[in-house]
Amino acid sequence: MAIFDLAMFDEIRRMDKRQMVYQVLNFCMVVSSALMIWKGLMVVTGSESPVVVVLSGSMEPAFYRGDLLLLTNDLNDPIRAGDITVFKIDGRDIPIVHRVIKVHEKTAQDTKFLTKGDNNQVDDRGLYAPGQMWLKRSDVVGRTKGILPYVGMVTILMNDYPKFKYAILAVLGLFVILHREK
Repeated sequence: MAIFDLAMFDEIRRMDKRQMVYQVLNFCMVVSSALMIWKGLMVVTGSESPVVVVLSGSMEPAFYRGDLLLLTNDLNDPIRAGDITVFKIDGRDIPIVHRVIKVHEKTAQDTKFLTKGDNNQVDDRGLYAPGQMWLKRSDVVGRTKGILPYVGMVTILMNDYPKFKYAILAVLGLFVILHREK
């Protein structure tokens, strides 16, 4: 282990300042590209979060923990029973992925609906904010339009095991610093 550490620091010392600046700029370009892609997806899908990871088993067997969901949020497309929505509740940071089971539609702007996880015994009224019996269109982050099974497991591992997250970030950081283009 000590030999690896000394070799790594010798490699860093040998890098000239220009190469180090190039590596930092390269890293910044990767990060800004990812942010631009995310913002572009937000515009195209109309959703503030175009991609979400299923964090619980409440939607099994439709979706499993770790599935990555692709969302859209077309305000002109009415919500119907059977739609799988991702919604936010006041006072909760993490959005919930559940199926719409009942819809009360007076007008296109005045629609209320009730949700339930496929694997749950009761509807979601117990999850809603105190005194809230129905969701409104403004609570919806998006509706599921696609799925990538188990792709989000890395996100779950990083949330469940913070040391794993820091280890991955450290390895990626070292790779960026030590990687040289030839």
